[in-house]
Amino acid sequence: MASELKSKELFEQARQYAYEYIDGIHEMGVSPSEEHIKNLSHFDEVLPNQSTPAKEILQQLHTYGSPATMAQTGGRYFGFVNGGAIPASLGAKWLSDVWDQNGGLFYTSPINAKLEAICESWLKDIFNLPEETVAGFVSGTSMANLAALTAARYQLLKNLAWDINADGLNGAPAIRIIAHEQVHSSVKKTLVILGFGVNNIEWIASDDQGRLLLDQLPKLDNSCLLLLQSGNANTGAFDNVDKACDLANEAGAWVHIDGAFGLWAAASKSLSYLTKGMEKASSWAVDGHKTLNTPYDCGIVLCRYPDALITSLQATGEYLVYSEQRDPILYGPEMSKRSRAIEMWAAMKYLGKDGMDEMITTFHTRAKQLESGLRQLGFKMMNEVVFNQVLVACATDDATKKVVAYLQNSGEIWLGGTTWNGKAAIRVSICSWQTTEADIERTIAAFGKAKDVV
Repeated sequence: MASELKSKELFEQARQYAYEYIDGIHEMGVSPSEEHIKNLSHFDEVLPNQSTPAKEILQQLHTYGSPATMAQTGGRYFGFVNGGAIPASLGAKWLSDVWDQNGGLFYTSPINAKLEAICESWLKDIFNLPEETVAGFVSGTSMANLAALTAARYQLLKNLAWDINADGLNGAPAIRIIAHEQVHSSVKKTLVILGFGVNNIEWIASDDQGRLLLDQLPKLDNSCLLLLQSGNANTGAFDNVDKACDLANEAGAWVHIDGAFGLWAAASKSLSYLTKGMEKASSWAVDGHKTLNTPYDCGIVLCRYPDALITSLQATGEYLVYSEQRDPILYGPEMSKRSRAIEMWAAMKYLGKDGMDEMITTFHTRAKQLESGLRQLGFKMMNEVVFNQVLVACATDDATKKVVAYLQNSGEIWLGGTTWNGKAAIRVSICSWQTTEADIERTIAAFGKAKDVV
């Protein structure tokens, strides 16, 4: 191993393979072919007794692994709101992978701790959040939601004179969970993990775009956790967080905003109206690896109540040595963790405010271009394209499902099927810096061919 580290031949081999992948991303199928999936059988083997040469391992990965990837860093992958990867951020990740930092404490990685502090400051600026807000850098919005709602549970029980850290949940006062019908599945999962249970949610009706109906809100109090969305996963619609937060804050309730991809609309001058009033919430969850186009994985929990976040996620141990600097372990659930802030810092510094504005606004521009083209083809629009999500359907559910299957198997583009208001639908998420006008034209042509075939 020492000789491989010294010679650098292995890393040159990896670099060559990486460049081949980058150079071919626009021509490779967006999804793997049946042959490429079948070739994954080359990985089926018992664990060998003897060592395998490292160069053979990389060759196997590139030969059979690269073709079996989803080309989400290209311009025609539109599934699951997975963003691309900005070169500056990807390069920073490559370098930091060599550093192999454990980002839990300042003493385990001073550079990560420093860049977390910088990113926290920049995020508060971009999102116009209260100065007291703190940020934790986690794997994604699912974990960010978990951290935020853990803090909410701690604070709401504290409001009711109950210390969950000391006394646990047995016998604790009831917390009221207020959520609308379109709350994301990751939020439901979080509520289950935290012991609330989905049957205890007070469900509120949504409109036809998936926005909370404010006039359906019950009377709130300081035992309430109100869950809002900035960017519905299907339609891209934004809740009226401005008025909802006013009502909740007057009652002393906790407001959490799941803004996995939509919170970044605040960085666009023309789209920031969608997030009006978001600074009035108690906590927020957002991904860097979606709209900001950092490499995977990169999620952020933001909380305006540092004591609630830190205390609810406390970590103690004789071997833990805290510093007078920022110790990232205090702001998330992980003790050992990847140093995600490094590539986030690189992405934000590279883009700057103007670059973020341009990139995020362009996602919307491309979505409107796609909307126009699909309308001309006769597809039924099922949403108001307010951000980057386009939701369409055919005349029947059967035809819609066949179009989805055709497009997913075509290799030309990849997108997801979904259900909206009881109807089958096609969900297109535009969130890669690589997506060009030409990519959208190719996508429209693919839709047209799919419609003709089915």
